[in-house]
Amino acid sequence: MRYPQGEWDLQGSAGAQDHWFNAADGTRLNAWWFPRPDARFGTLFLHGNAGNVTHRVDHAHQVLAAGSAFLVVDYRGYGKSQGSPSERGFYQDGDAAYADLLALGYAPNQIILQGESLGTAVAVDLALRKPCAGLILESPLKSLRAMAGTVLPGVGPLLAGGFDTYNKIQRVHVPTLIIHGDADEIVPFPQGQAVFQAANQPKQFWPVSGAHHNDLLYQAGPEYIMRLQAFYRSISPNAH
Repeated sequence: MRYPQGEWDLQGSAGAQDHWFNAADGTRLNAWWFPRPDARFGTLFLHGNAGNVTHRVDHAHQVLAAGSAFLVVDYRGYGKSQGSPSERGFYQDGDAAYADLLALGYAPNQIILQGESLGTAVAVDLALRKPCAGLILESPLKSLRAMAGTVLPGVGPLLAGGFDTYNKIQRVHVPTLIIHGDADEIVPFPQGQAVFQAANQPKQFWPVSGAHHNDLLYQAGPEYIMRLQAFYRSISPNAH
């Protein structure tokens, strides 16, 4: 969704600060920054295909409660960000947001890359190229080709390519937590299992019982914060 579509009036009450920065090709990007001064970690949240930053406030508050600051970027063509969506562009957008976290004072070993749905492909690509403390993937897809195969079996894989999470994650060596609803009707649960199998140790897989694609956070309930806190402790014994 491009601005003004979205829940932009939530910004003030949600505690989000506007951040602006440019991608490598000059595309102007907008992000919402949710600071937590005592946080050991800063989370870069790479959202899914739908909506924009205004639809990630609940995620922001859960991550803040777990103990990490939170930066969510709108890819090119989303929200107030300029440009038009593309796979290569999304990867540049992830790089620019990562650089913003560095500028905020977070060292690479304090940055957690967290992606949801399509954003998991962006997070894995970023983790392959940039150092980070950990990787969290919610409802990850194997690849766009695999997704096309579920929508249009036979023909679909011939029409779509890219966002190849499955092959890239095999070359990522960072603590990884994968979360997937076992009732996901958009990105099939077996895709998350396949991404987990391809990931390197140390890794954890949390299947959320009864969770669909768009209600995972709510089906997970209070356990979501607890799982994140445990993951933070596992990558830094001194994490809050």
